[in-house]
Amino acid sequence: MYLRYCCAAAVAALGMSGCAQQPVARDIAWPPALPLGQELEVHRPPPVDEAAAGDERPRPPQPTGAITLRQALALALEHHPELHAYAWEVRAAEARVLQAGLRPNPELEAEFENFAGSKDFSGTRSLETTLSLAQTFPLGGDIQRRRELAGLQAQLAGWDYEAARLEVLSKVTENYLVLLGAQRQLALAREELTLAEQVRNATDRRIRAGDAPPIDAARSSVPVATAQVRLKRAERQHQAARRQLALMWAAPEASFGLAEGSLDELRAPPSPEQLAALVSANPQVARWAVEISARRAEAALAEAEATPDLTVRAGVKHDNADDANALVLGISLPLPLFDRRQGDVLAARLSANAAVEQRRAAERRVEVALSRAYARMAGSFDEAMAIRDIALPPANEAFRFTRRAFESGDLALIDVLDAERTLM
Repeated sequence: MYLRYCCAAAVAALGMSGCAQQPVARDIAWPPALPLGQELEVHRPPPVDEAAAGDERPRPPQPTGAITLRQALALALEHHPELHAYAWEVRAAEARVLQAGLRPNPELEAEFENFAGSKDFSGTRSLETTLSLAQTFPLGGDIQRRRELAGLQAQLAGWDYEAARLEVLSKVTENYLVLLGAQRQLALAREELTLAEQVRNATDRRIRAGDAPPIDAARSSVPVATAQVRLKRAERQHQAARRQLALMWAAPEASFGLAEGSLDELRAPPSPEQLAALVSANPQVARWAVEISARRAEAALAEAEATPDLTVRAGVKHDNADDANALVLGISLPLPLFDRRQGDVLAARLSANAAVEQRRAAERRVEVALSRAYARMAGSFDEAMAIRDIALPPANEAFRFTRRAFESGDLALIDVLDAERTLM
């Protein structure tokens, strides 16, 4: 009979606890991908209901043959170590949403009275045993508020991931352009060495024919030696650029071949107005809308937690002296006389006000960085156009004319060297 009462009390308490958990919606933390690179696949760990600690990371790929910028971006988004770390942080934040939605656990209590005393209470003859379960019921909506806050914090983790994704895209693009520049510098260094050797060979022929003084042999050898040094430097820079790009997808070495692309294809930069319209979509700005909501949710949670939680105890009591059983029921409710979470509520509200100003400050920072980047981009575009269309054509023509005139004996070596320095 006593065991039956105990089981009944346990079932009743578990029923009151409502211990079923709410499932977490999949991918609740990932914001919509921004337009830049949104068509490329990214690494995303399995959802929280499938993820397992210690999942093995795939081995970095070893691409061969020519590589394009799009291929490099896709490889980095799939295998960049930092991006993997941010992705797991997002999943961890989603798991915290799961934890925030769980109810408090019931407590099993056992109480023994009236034993091991004196006279009638000696031994266990008068022993009274009480076995009960206690369950706390949040009355202020704490669980729902806590779950909402955890969901917003998970979205913030998603925005951090999106910011990291765009940073990876920017770094890969920058490294790819550096590699294209290194390839061009290597080609120019080889061309410079070829031109210097051609001038030296032409000088040697003129010296043997008696049309130039022997001192010109030493003069023509200096550009060859200089070109050889520049070629070695260009080769080292080219290898370093290849290595830097391969590290973006954690490859141990650069196994790919030529990086495809042309630096001669110049496009006019977009207007400042077009770029300014994208400021609000920048993750460093867009995240603040969620941040403000999260801080307001903190205030709502503090208000909910200010409402006392009700604790109910139900169990069975056995009296050895009378060999009798009885049910016990208890209720406890804290009295919010002094601590009503006033400070926490006020602090959270003030923090939300601060977040509004921080969003404005973030907008200003992005606008300043955008303005500076646009000025550099516009200046570089104008400089490249001037070199390609104004300076380079006459320099090429002048060198070709000077070399032909030198080979025919109409100009001295010093004129050829001067034209070569202008071209290079």
